[in-house]
Amino acid sequence: MAFTIPEVTEAVFIAEARDLGGLPADAAPEIAIAGRSNVGKSTLLNRLAGRKGLARTSKTPGRTRGLVMFSLRLGKGAPVSDLHLIDLPGYGYAKVARTERNSWQPLIEGYTRRRKSLALFVILVDARRGLEGEERQLYEWLGTEHVPAQVVYTKVDKLSATERGLLKERSRKSFGRRAPILVSSESGEGLVALWSAIFEAVSVVAPLEGFPAAPENEKVG
Repeated sequence: MAFTIPEVTEAVFIAEARDLGGLPADAAPEIAIAGRSNVGKSTLLNRLAGRKGLARTSKTPGRTRGLVMFSLRLGKGAPVSDLHLIDLPGYGYAKVARTERNSWQPLIEGYTRRRKSLALFVILVDARRGLEGEERQLYEWLGTEHVPAQVVYTKVDKLSATERGLLKERSRKSFGRRAPILVSSESGEGLVALWSAIFEAVSVVAPLEGFPAAPENEKVG
């Protein structure tokens, strides 16, 4: 199957959960998206949803406080008709109380370990800064939990051609087969590759969990 950017016919906010009990029942494959509080997470979420104001963007990093769930209804090109995006709290230098920030770790760990509908965990990294300790630790931890993970470098439009080449070379050496995807929410670069990774992960979890596939006449072969 040739993956393309799907048509998003509907995109809505569902819930924000400060604890696992606040999450609705599993209803569609879920893509969790995490990253430092200034990595451009909300902008990328909006780009994936095809909506400018679905996820709130702010000049103050770290606004996400819980697990924020959005529902997308997909049309052509998708292996399922419904998909959920999970916006996770931003780590790094978010300006929140340390006690609240410390509560995020068990929340994220509990979600990752218990949520059967989790198909892919996307780790966003600012391409200008590169992979640092927090992102690497998260990636390695997901491996020990056997959770599919995809590193995505954001803001690649800010890099020169030389910087881009060096980043790709380092990525191939560090990650091998599942190389990071380079994305620009501004230009749309890399979105096809990101959707391809999402669809590949969803195609594995959807049949296992019994989620409804997209109608046959909406699939692209």
